[in-house]
This record gives sequence, C-alpha cells and structure tokens, in this order.
Amino acid sequence: MSGIYIHIPFCKSKCPYCDFYSYRCKDEEMRAYVDALIDEINTLSRASEFVKEPFKADTLYLGGGTPSVLSGEDLYRIITTAKDKFNISDNCEITVECNPNSDIEAILPYLLNAGVNRISLGLQSAVDKERKALGRLSDKKRITQVIELLKANGINNISLDVMLGIPYQTKESLAETLSFVIESDVPHISAYMLKIEEGTHFYKCFDKYDFPDDEKVIELYNQCADTLEKAGLIHYEISNFAKEGYESRHNSKYWESESYLGIGPGAHSYIDGKRFYFESDTQGFINGAKAVFDDFGGNAEEYIMLKLRLKKGLLLSELEKLYDEKASLKIKEKAPFLKEQGLIDFDCERICLTRKGYLLSNSVICEFI
Repeated sequence: MSGIYIHIPFCKSKCPYCDFYSYRCKDEEMRAYVDALIDEINTLSRASEFVKEPFKADTLYLGGGTPSVLSGEDLYRIITTAKDKFNISDNCEITVECNPNSDIEAILPYLLNAGVNRISLGLQSAVDKERKALGRLSDKKRITQVIELLKANGINNISLDVMLGIPYQTKESLAETLSFVIESDVPHISAYMLKIEEGTHFYKCFDKYDFPDDEKVIELYNQCADTLEKAGLIHYEISNFAKEGYESRHNSKYWESESYLGIGPGAHSYIDGKRFYFESDTQGFINGAKAVFDDFGGNAEEYIMLKLRLKKGLLLSELEKLYDEKASLKIKEKAPFLKEQGLIDFDCERICLTRKGYLLSNSVICEFI
C-alpha cells in the first residue's frame, strides 16, 4: 500500500531555521488553496501523467508549513476527501502536524471526527530561551496543555520534534528538554540535528547566534540517544525514536522504498519507479499547474542509502534478489574495514550502521555506492 502526503504551505510566522516551502498568507488565498487541494484529491488531474487509478493508501500525513493554521472545517474536508478517495480507513495511520501555539482546542473535534489518530507536535526545545531563538511562539506550559488535551481525547500516538545543535543549547539545557519529553510520556520522538540551510534567517545572520560547534553537536546527539534509549525508546532510524509499535508508518515508507503520493506545492512523490513533484508555487497549484518529472528512482544505490538509515539495516540477500549479486560486491569489499572502525555492524548477511556510523552516515554510505 502507498502513503499520501498533503502539504499545507502556510505558517503564522517563518521560523529562522526553516527551508521548507511555507509563508504567511491571506485568508482568501488559504481558502482558494484548500479548494484546489480538494479538487486535486478528487481528480488527480495535476498528477495524471504519473498516477494510475484507483490509487489506494494506508497512511495519510498532513505536513507543512503548519496544517493547524487551517480551520477545523477545512482540515475535516481535506482529510475526509482523501480518506474516501484513497480508501483510507480510520484504523490506518492518519497524522497531522500541529504547532502548539495554534488553537488546538477549536480544531481537535474536527480532527477526531475525521479519524485522525496521530499528532506530530513541534517542540524543538523545552527551554524558553532556545524556543525564542527558534522563533517558536508557545512556551513549555502550553505544550504540556496540548499534550494533556490530546491524551484526554484519546490521541495517545503523539510525536514530539526535538532539535539538536540549536543556539544556546548545552548539555544541561538538552537534559531539561529530554526530561520534559520523557515526563510527557509520548511514544515517538524525532531528534534532528540543525542544518543551516542557505536562504534561511540563520544562514543570513549566522554570526549573531551562539551555535554549538560540530564536536558539541556530536556530544548532544549521543546524549539524546543515550537518554531516550534508557527511557525505553528504540532508536529505529537515524533521527527517530519510538516505543515498540509506534514507529512512524508513513515516514517508514520513504525509508523502505515504498510508493507515496505528495499533493501540494513543494510536495514530492515516488510511484512506479518515477519521482515527480509539484513546483513550490501555491498560485500555480491553484491554477492547475501539473506535476513535474524529477528522475527515475529505485536503483540499488538508492535502496542501500535508504535502508542504512534504519536500525535494522540492510540484508544482502534481499539486495541481491531485488537487483543482482554485483549490487553487494562493494559492500562486501568495504565492510570489514568500516566494521573495524566501529562504523557498522556486519555479519556477512546483515549490515547496519552503529551510533558512530549514524553520525558519519553520508560518508559511510558513499563508500558503498
């Protein structure tokens, strides 16, 4: 089965680290965009060159931007239309990204009625000084209120985003954030190392902030992983931790090379070996702009790269079955040295990155592909 990703490109304000396609907009444009989304979900006319009907899915993910800036009525329309179109049942994973600063109290009844069963909250940090530097508008008290509200209404599958290497972050402040996360008793944590992307406010004003250096970020990553693992969460992907059974089913489709359809400006898709996307232009999408071919996907190199992001790693027998014996030759050649360096675990059949390997994942994977 496939996954559906729907992009909501609107935010109340642009965070200084964010390079996703998102911006503030007027209510009229928001309404026009929701109507365009509904039209595309129903007709798939903008992606008709790449999508064959019927297209069925078992995960639905609304991301952004900030989906929770939309009204409850609009979120309900989008979700229920997608569920009907793609035969998504209530017991499938249906995720909505929410900013704790949004009016969650007002939209939650609509999300529940639409069958939403997973919420991803933007925590980033539980330390107010750090949150302010990140442009986050809510404080720790508000985040606690939202988590309690969700649980009281039956949504226990909650994910919190944590960022590492952010301005002013220390081992002590990260310990405060992780303590908050553990006490919140949520089953999923995404812990991302900050990357300063060109075009962001942090990139333009880098010298105005106190960022931890690379050595410090490595210490913070290890501290985060140690703390969350001791608390019973499984480090199942480079940047993701979960209680058993709460791994993100939607995001796992990306790492498992399964098909997914992205709808909205800036959204990417992978179907039948083809990658395509919608250009980052909301007005163009509203006006009916077609999806654009990106490249062919699904080759052995891509398979290796994605599988090695996961704790369970890569089975050479599966790699050879999907492609051929040549696909594993470089791995078998390079593996003994990389294992000796403590970067991988390898038993001649399964290969997976160690914690040290996660930190140098790009370099390690390049050795194999």
